[in-house]
Amino acid sequence: MQEYEKRGYLHQNYRIFHLTDQNRQEFSYHYHDFYKILILLKGTVSYCIEGKSYALSPYDIVLVNAGELHRPILSGSGIYERIILYVSPDFLDSYRRESYDLGLCFSKARKESSSVLRMPSLKSSRLYQLLGELESALPSREYAHELYQDVLFLEFLIHLNRAAAQNTLQFLPTQAGNGKILPVLSYLNGHLTEPLSVDSIAETFFLSKSYLMHAFKKETGYTLCGYLTLKRLLYGRELIRQGVPVTEACFQCGFGSYSAFSRAYKKQFGEAPALQKK
Repeated sequence: MQEYEKRGYLHQNYRIFHLTDQNRQEFSYHYHDFYKILILLKGTVSYCIEGKSYALSPYDIVLVNAGELHRPILSGSGIYERIILYVSPDFLDSYRRESYDLGLCFSKARKESSSVLRMPSLKSSRLYQLLGELESALPSREYAHELYQDVLFLEFLIHLNRAAAQNTLQFLPTQAGNGKILPVLSYLNGHLTEPLSVDSIAETFFLSKSYLMHAFKKETGYTLCGYLTLKRLLYGRELIRQGVPVTEACFQCGFGSYSAFSRAYKKQFGEAPALQKK
């Protein structure tokens, strides 16, 4: 199985980074255990997420769901500046009610099949202003500084989700790519728990096995089997996080045997599958 690097660790509810790279560099495909929000400030960047590519403009907002494989591709030698926020899945789960859901922007991105939002007035908006206030508040050690940071971050999420709900933000279309592979990606994610093989997928989409394997690798950067296995492992780990017994999670996520699941899980995540103590 092809291995993909998990990058970044999140031990708090959220983190914020303001990053600037002066020199062009290569980024490999990777994933996170948490949600990621990226706001591009400067740079000529294409962002690749799950086989889809987006040509970014300054102040575009990129939404990456937990477990999604992604990477930026830089063009030219200019500055690559961005603000990145990491958000804990448990934190978003704690703010889901019948009347509101602070993870709405991520679920709507999935529904719209687009991970990039564009709001022409973002730079002059309260949403962008809150990012600056949150950055300024992070070094503070004034009275109730942690509570104040939480208030600012929650206000940022509220404004982001309001903009998504009210269609103030435009969901960007993807750049032209291999139109035969995107349906395959959608199919894989919708049938993770079913018995799948390269042969059966090729037959479903009326493609030759060799073409499917070559085109999938070229378009996404990873093998079909490696992608499928990783997605099943990530789904299994999410089930375990939600309290599903490990053995049951193994079969629910599409593995045929517990021993295969356990070996693959430990190889990918560096630990044996186990329910977390609360």
